[in-house]
Amino acid sequence: MAQMEAQQAASDVFALVIDNPAVRSIAGAMDQGRVLSLSGVAGSAQPFLVSILCRLFPTRPILVITDNLKTQELFAQDLATWLQVAGGASAQAPLFFPSWEILPHESRLPHVDVISDRLLALAALSSTGGDRAPVVVASVHAVQQRTFSRQALESRLREVVKGECHQPLDLVEWLEDQGYEPETQVTSKGEMALRGGILDVFPITSPWPVRLEFFGDELESLRYFDPLTQISREEIGSVTISPAGELGVLRKLLCSEGPCVLPGSLLDYLRSGAIIVFCEPVLLKERAGEYAEKCPPEDPFLLSWSDFVPACTKAGFTLLELSETSESVVVGEAVPGPGDCIEAGSMFQSLEVFRPMAGGSPEPQIAEAQRREFFSQMHRWGRQDCEVLVFCNNDGECQRFLEIWQEYGLDPEAAPRVRLGAISRGFVFETGRLVVVTDAEIFGRYKVQRPRRLKSIHAQAARSALDIDFADLEDGDYVVHLQHGIGRYLGLSTLPTGNATNSGSGSEQGEECLVIEYAPRDAAQPPPKLYVPVTEAHLVSKYVGTGKARPPLNTLGGNRWARARAQAERAVRDVASELLAIQAAREAQAGHAFPVDSTWQHEFESSFLFEETPDQDRAIRETKADMERGKPMDRLICGDVGFGKTEVGIRAAFKAVMGGKQVAVLVPTTVLAQQHFNTFGERMADYPVRIELLSRFRTRREQSAVVRGLQNGAVDIVIGTHRLLQGDIVFKDLGLVVIDEEQRFGVLHKEKFKMLRRLVDVLTLSATPIPRTLYLALTGARDMSTIQTPPHDRLPVETIVSQYDERVIRDAIQRELSRGGQVFFLHNRITTIESMARKLALLVPNARIVVGHGQMDSDDLERVMTTFVNGDADVLLSTTIIESGLDIPNANTIIIDRADRFGLSDLYQLRGRVGRYKHQAYAYLLLPRHATLLNDVRKRISAIKQYSTLGSGFKIAMRDLEIRGAGNLLGAEQSGHITAVGFELYCQLLKQSIAAIKGEKVPQRSEVQIRLDFLPVTAGEGARSDAGDRLAMAAFIPISYVPEPQHRIEMYRKLAQADDKSGLAALARELRDRFGPIPQPVQWLLDIGEIKVLAAAVAVTSIEVRENKVMLTRDNDYVMAGGRFPRLTKKEPLARLKEIRKLLMMFQPRS
Repeated sequence: MAQMEAQQAASDVFALVIDNPAVRSIAGAMDQGRVLSLSGVAGSAQPFLVSILCRLFPTRPILVITDNLKTQELFAQDLATWLQVAGGASAQAPLFFPSWEILPHESRLPHVDVISDRLLALAALSSTGGDRAPVVVASVHAVQQRTFSRQALESRLREVVKGECHQPLDLVEWLEDQGYEPETQVTSKGEMALRGGILDVFPITSPWPVRLEFFGDELESLRYFDPLTQISREEIGSVTISPAGELGVLRKLLCSEGPCVLPGSLLDYLRSGAIIVFCEPVLLKERAGEYAEKCPPEDPFLLSWSDFVPACTKAGFTLLELSETSESVVVGEAVPGPGDCIEAGSMFQSLEVFRPMAGGSPEPQIAEAQRREFFSQMHRWGRQDCEVLVFCNNDGECQRFLEIWQEYGLDPEAAPRVRLGAISRGFVFETGRLVVVTDAEIFGRYKVQRPRRLKSIHAQAARSALDIDFADLEDGDYVVHLQHGIGRYLGLSTLPTGNATNSGSGSEQGEECLVIEYAPRDAAQPPPKLYVPVTEAHLVSKYVGTGKARPPLNTLGGNRWARARAQAERAVRDVASELLAIQAAREAQAGHAFPVDSTWQHEFESSFLFEETPDQDRAIRETKADMERGKPMDRLICGDVGFGKTEVGIRAAFKAVMGGKQVAVLVPTTVLAQQHFNTFGERMADYPVRIELLSRFRTRREQSAVVRGLQNGAVDIVIGTHRLLQGDIVFKDLGLVVIDEEQRFGVLHKEKFKMLRRLVDVLTLSATPIPRTLYLALTGARDMSTIQTPPHDRLPVETIVSQYDERVIRDAIQRELSRGGQVFFLHNRITTIESMARKLALLVPNARIVVGHGQMDSDDLERVMTTFVNGDADVLLSTTIIESGLDIPNANTIIIDRADRFGLSDLYQLRGRVGRYKHQAYAYLLLPRHATLLNDVRKRISAIKQYSTLGSGFKIAMRDLEIRGAGNLLGAEQSGHITAVGFELYCQLLKQSIAAIKGEKVPQRSEVQIRLDFLPVTAGEGARSDAGDRLAMAAFIPISYVPEPQHRIEMYRKLAQADDKSGLAALARELRDRFGPIPQPVQWLLDIGEIKVLAAAVAVTSIEVRENKVMLTRDNDYVMAGGRFPRLTKKEPLARLKEIRKLLMMFQPRS
């Protein structure tokens, strides 16, 4: 009800403002198509003013131009909220038109999501439908960059409708002309793949890739599919396919057709009568000039500012300047004819006078006094008949605002109206008697502004998943065959007729096999090769061992492998017993059971600014459930950098404080301690929770005060480094310890953590877990939650490996600065860091550079970090103090000097400092010339590039096991066993041992051997019978159906691993969906898979059909019926398979 009243009030606000005489005079001037300049309009009120224009002139397109990307995002966010307030749920969102984010002289292309946003905006502008004209928010660089002419884009947009006729090959040719890249499997925007009658394509303006299925030339089905699983999502009726690029396509056109074909501009898409809004025109002119200076002479893609402004008036557009200060007219100077200059200072004022938000965070007592005074001011505005409209991000903030209002003793009846919506800052419109207040002023938050993360239509398809795939084989990899041991994988091969070994199929034809090389029995002999049919690919896995030495290959038929496996099994049982003894001891101890969530806990959680990912939500629920149990919690939260682990810790800490307990947050570095102190303080600013910091950033006197506060219970949450583990730290009532970045602590600290785990609840957060932690987590020997899903709009970090080159450094810094971002430059040598600072100053004279390292005075280091965090410096030149957990969303480029000196996990953590927001981030790994020759360095750097997708911290840790060796995974005594049998098999053995010791039933995989003389199970492409006079039938996956070897191996592996009917049905659906109608050989293969499942359930281990006789083996004996083998009576393979199925269903299942 209150929300509906707020909605009505907000709508009334628009009517109130539009009737204001000052606003009417502005509207009148704009009706006449003049150049209008409004000065003294607060930046926070400018989106509101544009929303008023949308209301006044609904049929006129509006283009808003801002100075950089950050301002553009904030403006678009605020404008979207105001348009929703004005129009309700049916409101049209503003279009976002970004710049390319690359330097003009670069040969590289913009990120696909940037091009996607640009083309979506252009397509919407070229569309003539709808009763409301679109509003576009662009940066000044974006409007300077030329694009397709309107006619060229319309000719390149193609709508494909279900039921139409298209020649698939013609469509593929057209897609290639539009810049789409042919691939074996579509996973990213701008890719396409043709498989028989199925064409997959990922249009860059589409939220999901699209699967087109043809029957001949007719488009029979059109559906979205998931790029991660390759499974279809939903049927659609039509899809519009846009070009797969913009700048790349334009460059090709210029090369082929010459400079006579000049690209168009954004202005081509605006119809007559459009309104162009210039926000802060002085700044726009300055930024436009800077961009033009970077462009090469006669750049065909540059629309200069001196040409842009006259082109606007020539096209009949109305120009409106909005500036916060009383600047002179800038746009109007470039335009002949009349113009009006209106001083609007008395209309829209910032709330800065009433609620100062600039500078650092004040002391808690001062902050509380400022907030109390601001609430009193809101009360006074209400009594003066002003309409006070409060915007909060979510229901939790709304409830907390009303609680604070009552806590201050203010009249509940006079409370302002509260509405949900994301607005960056408030303002006062005095003549209209309107005051807009946001959560920023209420809670004193967000000193460095950034838009709230909104759910993009492109976000879902960019998900990532935990995918530790030991089966992803490359030629030359060491592999483990479960029966024959360690060998070397040589690739796929098709055996000639009659040479297939170990196939178990009874076929005399050629087979597609994985080729594995083993050690010869005699050194003089060539190495023997084992040909494993792809139908048995599930028996082969990638080898990961310990140490950097290559493992010795096993010999075929030798007993060394059997001995090694038996020894490993014995060792594993000992380890499992020890692990479970520790777990049992913890379970036997009594712990504190925290109460269920309080009202404040619900409010606190609902005030989280962002939408929780499903994994994050599950981790939070599991952690709180552990805390509510009467046993000590020991949970590990594994998530990639920036995936939201800290929020899990914050909610657990808040729950502990609400339960009357103290919380200690342990972090490895002082810089991270300061970061967490700021984050915890900001999140809990609305609640009476005392948070303190204990690190060298605090004076001795301040530290003593904190220690006393911990002893007497005055401090609720303390955040600190290993200082918290020293003997003088005594808590009055400690209930929870949160350990962040556990892999950064030393052995002695970890021993203390073990002691803590017996006494209190412990929550461990780690992005790249140390091998022991990772191993325990993977095998389920400790409680673990994984956060695998990236936040919405997160993009993978683009990794560039380069030799040290000052031009690369200069361009990287300039590119980031031109979009309003910041740069980390990592130079891990304190002795030369100042000389590097001087070099950078010469390379990029306009950059504000600060230097930070661990040997600086704590006050100086804190000042440097605060300067950078607040956005008052462009480049932070530092040592590895930035490695652990630092979160600065505006910093999206990191340059790592001497990357060869870092281990893989270190590089991954460092690269994780950027890409924390939705912009494309860049990591430059700079190597000296000689380092590129080192093999280990090359493998580390290539792994970083290979696993650049989100969520790859787990993959990196696994790759690190391969490169550095699994090392001390479970102690030195276990390393030999891991080397002997490989990491994956060792993990499987440990899982089985743990389950056995716990008394759980260990599911034994039952291998059912099938030999059918009427239907061989083979991986060849064609078969002939023994007689050779007719085509014999076979069950296999034809190359013509699944052309890619890796996909065939994947399908055979899934078939072998399907252990029930539902698994087989899911596989059948996937085959039909991805590769088209299932051919007969594949259907037979699925039918045989079902027979294997039925046989395993009734303990039949072998099925052989020879001359109509069905020979079933059960309990090591043949199954007879009346003293003879059962007989098949049918002739067709399908009917015979049904007979075998009926026969198996007569047996009673074994438990």
